[in-house]
This record gives sequence, structure tokens and C-alpha cells, in this order.
Amino acid sequence: MSKIGRQLLAAGLIAMVSLLVQAQGWQVPKPSPGLMPNPAAGKTLFAKHCAACHGVDLKGSDKGPPLLHRIYEPSHHADAAFQLAAKNGVRAHHWKFGDMAPVPQVTPDDVAHITAYVRSEQRKVGID
Repeated sequence: MSKIGRQLLAAGLIAMVSLLVQAQGWQVPKPSPGLMPNPAAGKTLFAKHCAACHGVDLKGSDKGPPLLHRIYEPSHHADAAFQLAAKNGVRAHHWKFGDMAPVPQVTPDDVAHITAYVRSEQRKVGID
């Protein structure tokens, strides 16, 4: 698929996610205005809040799925999906690890940093 085709697909998926979120009455948490997500800060936050299930190397564990997987590429799971997962938890739908519980101790700013870290690591292995 061409780069433009992937971008159009991503835009369409983001629009669909937005509509589904609105239909369910969920508000996507928003980071602070002007926040510049920092992958280095995200790495520290990921280690503290996410690595126990998603693995210290983002390759998953016996408790949770790998985030270095095409399923989590931006065109399939937009950044808003990470915000919603942290706020609301996630019903198991791609993997058989069980449902993900909400992570109330992370703020929308924290999630933005974590997402920046995950995206930077995904790009290193060709997931973009």
C-alpha cells in the first residue's frame, strides 16, 4: 500500500474510533495544552506502569501483549486508543491475556509520554 493510501486509511480509522468513542459517551483524555511528549520520560513511565504486563522490551509477557506488533501500529490503534486504555481499561479482543484493567494512576500527560516512547520504539523496528 502506498504511503498516501496508509495515511488515508489511518485518517479513516481515526475518524471511526472518534465516532465510536462519541457514541459510547467516552471522552478521550487530553494531555495538557502545549505538552511536547517526550519518549525518554515515556520510557521511565512505561517501566513503572506498563512493563510488568507488556514487557520491559515492549515484546509482551505472560500477562500482556507485545506493543511492538503490527496490531498496535498507528493506523490500527491511534494514540487516542492508549489514552482510552489507560482511563477505561480494554476488553480482550486481539489476544487471550484477559481484559486490561484501567490504570488510574497515570495522567493523560503520562500516557502521551508513554505513547511517544512506544511509537519511537515501533519506528525502530519498522512499525509506522
